[in-house]
Amino acid sequence: MSKGVVIVTGGSRGIGRACVLLAAERGYDVVFSWVSGEDAAKSLVAEVEAAGGKAIAVRSDIAAEADILSLFAVADAVGPLVGLVNNAGVVDKTARVEDMSVARLERMFRINVIGSMVAAREAVKRMSTRHGGKGGSIVNIASVASVLGSPALFVDYAASKAAIDTFTLGLGREVADEGIRVNAVRPGIIATDIHASAGEPDRVANIRSQIPMKREGSPDEVARAVLWLLSDEASYTTGSIVTVSGGR
Repeated sequence: MSKGVVIVTGGSRGIGRACVLLAAERGYDVVFSWVSGEDAAKSLVAEVEAAGGKAIAVRSDIAAEADILSLFAVADAVGPLVGLVNNAGVVDKTARVEDMSVARLERMFRINVIGSMVAAREAVKRMSTRHGGKGGSIVNIASVASVLGSPALFVDYAASKAAIDTFTLGLGREVADEGIRVNAVRPGIIATDIHASAGEPDRVANIRSQIPMKREGSPDEVARAVLWLLSDEASYTTGSIVTVSGGR
């Protein structure tokens, strides 16, 4: 029997993909969004179904409110929403602040911040006891960049993730007595393709020695923290950030 529906934004690859697989394995029906890479999205659905789970892939751009509403409408048709993983996010090519265009900044904050806030808004509408819901959990994917600042790399990305930190704390306290827990996971250097998209495909290898554990993390290690926060095992945890960074 399903534990309910969990939405994972940006679920077709990397940390999002690991969250989809683990959520399905633990008995949730999963609805996930994707923007590019249709083959990867279809392959993930097939992998979940082959293992006896249920997953639905929805092409949905988190930068667009209409797409977010459509994503939630699909989830509504599956069953009661019990969780949201705000994973979708972007990084840009490494640059100094004086070289960043307004278009770059607007894209960064529209996806990484506004998109996550709108998705959380829709989740609250469905899960809050104030609106007749039965409660649930929101987990935002933050980043250690928010506390490191990422100078000469992507200060804009770091700032967007700092906004997620504050949003997690504020929303967590706002809906704490409405049956909703809001937390975040703050990954460090994780072996995903996000580094290549920033123009630094060798970043993991180059920074490995600076990590106290001397290794990068895996998407699965982040997903396990996410699923703990989604579960009743974290029933007294809200407005918190779990750092998964190998000590960095």
